Amino acid sequence: MRSAPMAWLEITHETRYDYAAPVSPAMHLAHLMPLTDTGQRVARCVVEVEPAPDERRDAQDVFGNLRSTFAVIAPHRRLTVRAVSVVGVAARFAGLQPAAGPAWDALVARLRYVALAPFEPAVEFTLPSPRVPRLEVLRAWARPSFSPGRSVAEAAIDLMHRLHTEFRYEGGATGVDTPLAESFARRRGVCQDFAHVLAGALRMLGLPARYVSGYLLTTPAAGEPALVGADASHAWVQVWAPGTPGVPADGWLDLDPTNDLVPAAGHVRLAVGRDYGDVAPLRGVIRGGGAHTLSVGVHTRPLAGPDDAPDEATAGSPTDGTGVAVSLAGQEPS
Repeated sequence: MRSAPMAWLEITHETRYDYAAPVSPAMHLAHLMPLTDTGQRVARCVVEVEPAPDERRDAQDVFGNLRSTFAVIAPHRRLTVRAVSVVGVAARFAGLQPAAGPAWDALVARLRYVALAPFEPAVEFTLPSPRVPRLEVLRAWARPSFSPGRSVAEAAIDLMHRLHTEFRYEGGATGVDTPLAESFARRRGVCQDFAHVLAGALRMLGLPARYVSGYLLTTPAAGEPALVGADASHAWVQVWAPGTPGVPADGWLDLDPTNDLVPAAGHVRLAVGRDYGDVAPLRGVIRGGGAHTLSVGVHTRPLAGPDDAPDEATAGSPTDGTGVAVSLAGQEPS
């Protein structure tokens, strides 16, 4: 089978902290290097940190995401982290046939524990997580979409439609630590809240659901509306729907409840996990600093191909063995 053509995108993600007092030391963890998987290929990625880190390590986490950990020991009043990635994305679900997949209740029964039965790794994503606890109200809310025998993909898409209709996107309505129960009760929030609600509802029915962090194409194709979440990091959900026509062999079907669609070639997957806490783009622990201001900017633009972007930032960057060019300013990869 011929592979789907790829749309090439350049993503620039810059985070800057300005501190009122010197910081020393600072320890940070970053998920800023996009995934290479079915339907997505990273041609190169450079992560620059200023001031240059004194220690740094790149590695895969337990979910298969690339992450960087770094320490800046020298006193500093500003930290800037800038990631520039060139990524090819294919429309993975162009041939999707939601009604033709397996029944959701049969899939749930397949995942129940049976002594000596083969282990299915996807079952991990049926369990509660720190930011997506078990809430009975989510089960009751989801059940109308999941009639007995309905296919898992069709039911999950229906639930996504309902979430998009019943909830209001409102920037600033919630914070990064707003509990799921509160955002669900208020019926409004941002993409993180939409993703947590959908993932939580699917898990309450026994279905595996992963939280996805990533980016959207800033400039939509001609005639297409602008998507909510462009010019910022974005979040959506994957539901496990193995055997559904049009879903890759790994069984994960992406759903974007904020925009009420199945992602195509305009969504770039950065990292997957149980919830936002697993895949936050940048977090850390610092000593000092006092009050601080945070500035985050994201921009994506289409490219003609993987070699279309200027090479000033990426030329000569070493590779970590995964095909991704990775570097931190002033520090070679370990």
